[in-house]
Amino acid sequence: MDQTNLISIQSLETHYRADVLVCGGTGCHSSNSQLVLGALESEVSRRGLSGEVRIVPTGCRGFCSMGPVMMVFPEGILYCQVQPSDVPELVEETLIKGRVVQRLSYQEPVDQKTLPFYHDIPFYGKQIRITLRNCGMINPENIDEYIAHDGYQALGKALATMTPDDVIREMKDSGLRGRGGAGFLTGLKWEFCRKAQGGPKYVICNADEGDPGAFMDRSILEGDPHSLVEGMTIAAYAIGSREGYIYCRAEYPLAIARLETAIAQAHEYGLLGENILGSDYSFDLYVKQGAGAFVCGEETALMASIEGRRG
Repeated sequence: MDQTNLISIQSLETHYRADVLVCGGTGCHSSNSQLVLGALESEVSRRGLSGEVRIVPTGCRGFCSMGPVMMVFPEGILYCQVQPSDVPELVEETLIKGRVVQRLSYQEPVDQKTLPFYHDIPFYGKQIRITLRNCGMINPENIDEYIAHDGYQALGKALATMTPDDVIREMKDSGLRGRGGAGFLTGLKWEFCRKAQGGPKYVICNADEGDPGAFMDRSILEGDPHSLVEGMTIAAYAIGSREGYIYCRAEYPLAIARLETAIAQAHEYGLLGENILGSDYSFDLYVKQGAGAFVCGEETALMASIEGRRG
């Protein structure tokens, strides 16, 4: 299996002079970003710009208090608290005349300085995004955009050139730790699972996140679901699992919808299911909706819930 031929990206026939990224995370959804998105699509079409300007719904960029948030590339202009009524002016001034709409730009509260460009805003300036690198920058419902950002290359490398033990060794060497309070070494956990007697084995993602107002896991699920699909598939290959479950509470309807879309797309591309990427490895992934019990964020309660028992 030649790794260079594992994944092909569909060519884009249209080259756009501008991309407008509209936040579609839960925070901006709650401030009616979908109405802004619809108004923008209508106005761009009305002005005859559909062949020049691409409108991209994205996940969360983390600036929820400023939502709905919108970014215009290639300039990197960030607009805050955009309303549907602002759209005609935004299209006229920025997309046609190339000018910044200052009243929609971010204003630093300390010195009242207006900062129209994303990279100048202090909130973002010191961030080094790793896990969240794609959130707010790609359409989470388009697998091609994830692939264009090197998505599924790690899975292709693992299946084409590495044994499960090689994957575990690389994880241990990386020093990667779990995101929970214990900070347990990921590679060590995978090694314990691989060496455990008996089967079948399962990979489970705890996406219950029952803490009020929590947006950590939700941001990934809504903004970059394919990264979870790919990571779980690699983990499953490493430990010898053929089946996995994402346990996500039903109160996260947007996350669940995007996860299910990502899983369906991965199946369509041969990245889930039988003989993934032409290899002899098979893996299936399912979403299990939790009923909202706070205790099910604890792993043994979560597993009991997946099995149909009381958490």
